[in-house]
Amino acid sequence: MIRLPERFRAFFNNRWLVFVGAMWIQSCAGIGYLFGSISPVIKSSLNYNQREVARLGVAKDIGDSIGFWIGSLCEIVPLWAVLLIGALQNLIGYGWVWLIITHRVPTLPLWATIQQSIGAKVPLIKFQMDELVVLLGATFPLGLVMNQCNFETLTMFWSQPGDLCALRVQLFVFYWTSKMCILIFVGTNGETYFNTVDLVSCVQNFPKSRGPVVGILKGFSGLSGAILTQIYTMIHSPDQASLVFMVAVGPAMVVFGLMLIVRPVGGHRQVRPTDGLSFTFIYGLCLLLAAYLMGVMLLEDLVDLSDTMVTIFTAILFVLVLVPIVIPVSLSFSSEPKAPEAEALLTEPQKEDPGKSGQDTPEVIFSEVEDEKPKEVDLLPASERQKRIAQLQTKLFQAAAEGAVRVKRRRGPRRGEDFTLMQALIKADFWLIFFSLLLGSGSGLTVIDNLGQMSQSLGYDNTHIFVSMISIWNFLGRIGGGYFSELIVRDYAYPRPVSIAVAQVIMAFGHFFFAMGWPGAMYIGTLLIGLGYGAHWAIVPAAASELFGLKNFGALYNFLTLANPAGSLVLSGVIASSLYDREAEKQAHHHPQQQQNTGSIFSGMLGLDDPPKCEGSICFFLTSMIMSGLCIIAVVLSMILVRRTKIVYANLYGKSRT
Repeated sequence: MIRLPERFRAFFNNRWLVFVGAMWIQSCAGIGYLFGSISPVIKSSLNYNQREVARLGVAKDIGDSIGFWIGSLCEIVPLWAVLLIGALQNLIGYGWVWLIITHRVPTLPLWATIQQSIGAKVPLIKFQMDELVVLLGATFPLGLVMNQCNFETLTMFWSQPGDLCALRVQLFVFYWTSKMCILIFVGTNGETYFNTVDLVSCVQNFPKSRGPVVGILKGFSGLSGAILTQIYTMIHSPDQASLVFMVAVGPAMVVFGLMLIVRPVGGHRQVRPTDGLSFTFIYGLCLLLAAYLMGVMLLEDLVDLSDTMVTIFTAILFVLVLVPIVIPVSLSFSSEPKAPEAEALLTEPQKEDPGKSGQDTPEVIFSEVEDEKPKEVDLLPASERQKRIAQLQTKLFQAAAEGAVRVKRRRGPRRGEDFTLMQALIKADFWLIFFSLLLGSGSGLTVIDNLGQMSQSLGYDNTHIFVSMISIWNFLGRIGGGYFSELIVRDYAYPRPVSIAVAQVIMAFGHFFFAMGWPGAMYIGTLLIGLGYGAHWAIVPAAASELFGLKNFGALYNFLTLANPAGSLVLSGVIASSLYDREAEKQAHHHPQQQQNTGSIFSGMLGLDDPPKCEGSICFFLTSMIMSGLCIIAVVLSMILVRRTKIVYANLYGKSRT
């Protein structure tokens, strides 16, 4: 009979407890998905215009994706310390934003807002003159002539040097907004620490179930926005800034509580026959959670629910999120625990003889075997294939010993072994994944960032319903992408990147529906883009770990995530915005509006005027068609990767293609 302390020790070191803890961290780690909810609060509190809010959005996207140094950090310090750093960044970044917008601390230097009536109310800025001269005098040569302007009240704004004053105001606003961008970047960047530690720990603990593990974890990250929104709805605070406070404190508190749990625990030695049933249970729970959140959001949108009902719905949500803990509890405290088995970190066909060292194995000329073996060898069953390869290796060794052949030593690791980031960067396979992700995932993020304007252009007033829907479909795409890609590699030993190609085909159709603007196209397009975009983030990390190893997975994963903001920067920041503004200006010329007043000149000089709006499917027609074409190009890149990695997956999973 196992004593209770030993059971607790087994519970604390159970790989399923690590997985559940990572799920809980991910369920509140998708901070970036809440930016659409907190940006109106920042905008109204600080009198920002839309351009300045857009700058904060860019800072959010960069912070959410840049973290390639975290993988190296995971090798130097304990993983709990990496989680602690991320939690502190989140707390400091968004906590300081909350202090600023609630005016609990002096607003960043030189800023105050007043209203002055010049024909109409126009937002003006006043500064402490000495500080402003020092600031702009140090950063801008013409700042020394600021004494020409009266910055204490700006009553002389329309005097002779007014244009010069307006230029300084623009420079100052940009400087101040940059400070907020830094805070948003720091706060959101904490999420990358959570993602890296969770994925590294769980992929190492479940080396033979990478697809499901990555899909579930990334799925909860995508669903975290809906979970946090529901919690905020329960709080029902009249102060909308409390949402920013919750974003700052909530994830940090969860990480503080779980940072000692999420870590590698030698999970490959804890394989049990019930693991398949456990994954099925979690998949079913994920589907139930997604359906429940969708139903609750629709109900709250259509019906005015009482505070009591909202609290009950949120309590049920908490129960659904906490239910997975029953898996490690049952495994550790069951009356007759079964001894776990072990699964290899690498595949069975590549195991070395324990009596041989790495220098004594035929691995040194494996590249020669790849070159010399007949193609029909790959079609043989796994056991027969290994016998034939062993025979070829023996012949090559004999020929090399007799001097008949020269052994070609391949530089660096082979596919499936552990690569460093620098070694991966010189491999074509790595860049095929990167650019395929850039085109596919980047186009999806462009839709997510512009979903409000897309729905408004097609005549939908209630835009937040599409934001909620794409969050749910994103979640299901991540869950489904991990599940089905695992079936492909398990049952057919076929390269996992073929699943990426399927997801990109789905996204190409989604962009086409957005371009056409047919009745109901928003719903269909949101469904297809959400599923395809989410699938990318379940499949790509698993494929990268298979092709480039687990040792430096954190650095490799975080570098690949750079494709997301890079694609969005080009597709959204350049193409989509330019084409939208062009169509909006065309419509404005055909339907001019009388907007001129004495304050409009001032507003225009400061860049505070509202941009013209575009209506109709033409607004995003060309953008959507371009992105649909780019997704097709991404499919081609993915299929090239599939062709290049067929042998790798056949060796990794030890099955013949059926």
